Amino acid sequence: MSKKLGLRLRKNKQSSSTVTSPPSNNNQNTESNLEEEYNLHKRKNKSGSSPFQRWNKKKSQSSIPDNISTNADEDIHTVLTEDTHSKISKKRNATLEGIMKSEMKEEMSISSNNNDSISEPRKAMATSEIKKDESKLKKIFIRLFFGFLMVFIFLFHMFSGHIYLCGLIFFTEVMLFRELVAVRYNTFFHIIEETIPWFRTTQWLWFWTSIFYTYSDFVVEVIKGNTSLHYLLEYARFQAGFSFLLYSGTFVLTIASIQPGYIKFQLNQLCWTILVLCLTVGQLKYIMHNVYNGFFWFALPIMLVVSNDSFAWLAGITCGRKFIHRPFISISPNKTWEGFIGGWIGTMIFGYYLARFMSHYTWMTCPETTFELFPQPLECDPHPVFKPATFIFPSQIFELIPSGLAQMIPNVVDMCMIDGDASNLTACVSGAENHTHHHFELQIKDLYPVQIHTLGLSLFASFVAPFGGFLASAIKRAYELKDFGVLIPGHGGMMDRFDCQLLMALCTWVHYNTFVKLSAVSVPKMIYMYQMMKESEQEEFLKLVREL
Repeated sequence: MSKKLGLRLRKNKQSSSTVTSPPSNNNQNTESNLEEEYNLHKRKNKSGSSPFQRWNKKKSQSSIPDNISTNADEDIHTVLTEDTHSKISKKRNATLEGIMKSEMKEEMSISSNNNDSISEPRKAMATSEIKKDESKLKKIFIRLFFGFLMVFIFLFHMFSGHIYLCGLIFFTEVMLFRELVAVRYNTFFHIIEETIPWFRTTQWLWFWTSIFYTYSDFVVEVIKGNTSLHYLLEYARFQAGFSFLLYSGTFVLTIASIQPGYIKFQLNQLCWTILVLCLTVGQLKYIMHNVYNGFFWFALPIMLVVSNDSFAWLAGITCGRKFIHRPFISISPNKTWEGFIGGWIGTMIFGYYLARFMSHYTWMTCPETTFELFPQPLECDPHPVFKPATFIFPSQIFELIPSGLAQMIPNVVDMCMIDGDASNLTACVSGAENHTHHHFELQIKDLYPVQIHTLGLSLFASFVAPFGGFLASAIKRAYELKDFGVLIPGHGGMMDRFDCQLLMALCTWVHYNTFVKLSAVSVPKMIYMYQMMKESEQEEFLKLVREL
């Protein structure tokens, strides 16, 4: 429409040029200014419809005289005098200027209406953003509140005594198993509900069988290590037989419940149940041993995993993908190399000083050998790893680096032979002719040996334990879950909080029995073995003891 109007104006110009008397310069300037004003208005226009389209619509309703032709073809064949043409041009210009002014006013009103209509969504957006921020703050508050609540419950059970802490661990295992088996149960509920009998019953029978075997064996170990409980050994010898009886009954019931049309599905479910038992009961089999070996060996690995998560998160949000752009692991795309490395460094430093701090408290370091509902304060001779000592680095380490660099390390001492005698060593004295370099020595005094053990556990907590969390992420991704449960608001389920703790607890038990535990046989256990001997064997044993 705008093109037609522009063409009509140009034709009107041509028609005005064909008259006998050319129009005055004022008329030419007026039409030229009018066209320029139209073009300027067209460039400034931002509304939906073209101003020329609305001009044509209004032109039909305007007060243009009937004797003025708007058809360019008729104007070309019209011969006008100079006065008539001037009057027509003035009337046309005045009419067009009036229409333009009204159009400008309409455009301004439309623009203001558009601004008002835009401001409302902006206000709505601002309101939604405020609600979103409030929702984030609420989530953070809930997460922090229940995080501190978990810490309080943990410390409360620890101060209450070993048996209460073991009760909390047992409850955690039950919830872990429940959440993991529910993953496939909820997914295939439409198949299980009507077609497979005893499905949930057999799953829980496998769990209780595993729990009985695992912790009855632990109870027997505690009884053997406490002479005041040896009267229970008469009943403890039935532990293995009763465990096998439970296993056999559960096995028979599981096989008897298999349905012909669902054999493959039920075998897959049985494999999933066994995997869940390995992840929960299997990895936590020795966690109660850690508790009774001393609270230190239970609390330390938990704190190492928590610190690793915290330092990895802090390093990830501050340095993530700024130095290493390669993805860390595909099943958990939010994890970064910077977070992984930062978590390792932070955990090593935190664990080193945490172990030193915890070593000062006997209620953390002393083992327990009784089951008491009302525990007494623990007093014992601390294990050598909890006593300060002087640590000497192996001299072979400094042979791998240049001597000049080794001398720059703080507290490194250059040890020399006197007159070439390797058995007579002393610190080198500058300028002494009879001193010959032998080796570099680094001594750290007032060091708790458990700090060195903690560095090894910190390595495991940083490099291996996080993969328990990656496994949990893979399970949730496979079954399209956000969390394993809703038991802990703001955190999810038990598995969401303890996915990395399971393997760490097992590693701590292996490390303790391999590098820390002094002997596998104690005096109470020797007495237990003596009582299990025949009378002739007891006499022979006493005879050999006297000969020592």
